[in-house]
Amino acid sequence: MGSQQGFGIRLAVALGVLAGLGGSPPLAAQEPGAPVAASQRTIRVSGMGEARARPDAARLTFAVETFAPTAREAGQQNAATMEQVVAALVAAGVPRSDVETSNYTVFPEYVHDPAQPQAERIRGYRATNQVTLRTTQLPRVGELIDTALGAGANRVDGVMFELRDADAAQAEATRNAVERARATAQTMASALGVRLGPVLDASTGVGPIIPRPVPMARLQAMAAAAASTPIEPGEQTVRADVTLVFAIEGG
Repeated sequence: MGSQQGFGIRLAVALGVLAGLGGSPPLAAQEPGAPVAASQRTIRVSGMGEARARPDAARLTFAVETFAPTAREAGQQNAATMEQVVAALVAAGVPRSDVETSNYTVFPEYVHDPAQPQAERIRGYRATNQVTLRTTQLPRVGELIDTALGAGANRVDGVMFELRDADAAQAEATRNAVERARATAQTMASALGVRLGPVLDASTGVGPIIPRPVPMARLQAMAAAAASTPIEPGEQTVRADVTLVFAIEGG
């Protein structure tokens, strides 16, 4: 398997003391996960592996902001505009069930009176309705953003690419980590002049898969542009850590 960047290997070796090499008893077989005896000579290695996979889903977050003299007017205007946005997305082939409200606020905006510095008055109310669209149609992400903006959405709050089924990538990352840890253990055994024995213990952990966001500056530029800007999902990186404990055989 080709080398990949981003791998790190942390090493530690624990050597127990036996009464004498010549009279050392043979190593006893151990159950998986059983504690290693204090007198057992071991090599412990930790390795990290990576695997890359293309995302298969995306989350698009839009918002409609409206401002009016009263909270009721701001809310009514917002509701009407957001309904247009959702209707446009549905007309473009998005199931209505894939669009859900993620945040809604109505709050007053104040203005200072220069004649009375300590006094404030309400100049109006701002309503914000934020919805999130989940889709697996990655080639249409740019088109769906244009549809929402064209229907009245005036904010694009984020685009996140996700990996729904990460099992294959996690398995590959774990294999890479095991291979690197085993190779390091073999190198250490050779340098110590001993033979690498069986694995006495093994543990692993897979890091969280963090959705890949599109930079906000790019979204703002796209929203301001007259033409649609294509969005490429790139790749997701899956990482795994393993720790292996090998028995040491021979002198």
